Amino acid sequence: MLEEMKVKKNEPLGEHLYHLVLKGAIAQEAQPGQFVHVQVSKSYDPLLRRPLSIARISPEEQEITVLYRVQGRGTALLTESMPGSRLSVLGPVGRGFRIPAAGELWLVAGGIGSFPLYALAAAARERGVKVRLFWGGENAAFLAAAGLESWQELGVEVQPATMDGSLGHLGLITEVLAQHLSKLKEDNFQKPGLTVTAAACGPNGMLKAVAAQCAAAGLPLEVSLEERMGCAVGACLGCVTTVRDQEGSVRRAKVCKDGPVFRGEEVVWDGD
Repeated sequence: MLEEMKVKKNEPLGEHLYHLVLKGAIAQEAQPGQFVHVQVSKSYDPLLRRPLSIARISPEEQEITVLYRVQGRGTALLTESMPGSRLSVLGPVGRGFRIPAAGELWLVAGGIGSFPLYALAAAARERGVKVRLFWGGENAAFLAAAGLESWQELGVEVQPATMDGSLGHLGLITEVLAQHLSKLKEDNFQKPGLTVTAAACGPNGMLKAVAAQCAAAGLPLEVSLEERMGCAVGACLGCVTTVRDQEGSVRRAKVCKDGPVFRGEEVVWDGD
């Protein structure tokens, strides 16, 4: 739906990150993994809307939370939206995550890739699912600004990695994931009555590595892809990616309409 959503909050978090809360009927339809397409200016400059992941969903209060990083002129303009003002929002858009009903859910995030995973974690925790987050970032300050405390308050076990070693593992989050997958294999992977699934979001290089790791371990994985978008309704073909179906046929898929969530094994990571 296309809705003029009311801005309840739009506050800086640090590290060029912002916390935006919008009120409207879209919140009653939104699912974890979906996104909204936001008009950042009342004029036609810039012309295109900005796709922003939905981090939190509160259907009872008719609110969605969007966490975003200022990366250009469009998101810089978005920071000027004051509480009480309204933004033209198209949403909820796309195919979201499957929410596990039991077992464990492992989440792998690179940088702000944690944002679309939070709503999934919250939904899984409501079902009693144990959630672990493997989260890689620049440094401890970034992870704190991007919501580390909120994850811990949700009851999620966080395994961090930072490039400077200021928090958790020094290095890549895929190295931490490899250690836990190895232990999972030693534990015979599927314990009696326990199933483990995974979801990931972040840079394509990280997602490619995570998909390979999970495939080797037999861990079912869903990935949320990040692509530049024009229309967000599948018309402009600006966000296509290459996928392979279960029969092995290769085709082009629209991230906005067919995704942004895909099965890890269906994405052709080196497709052009």
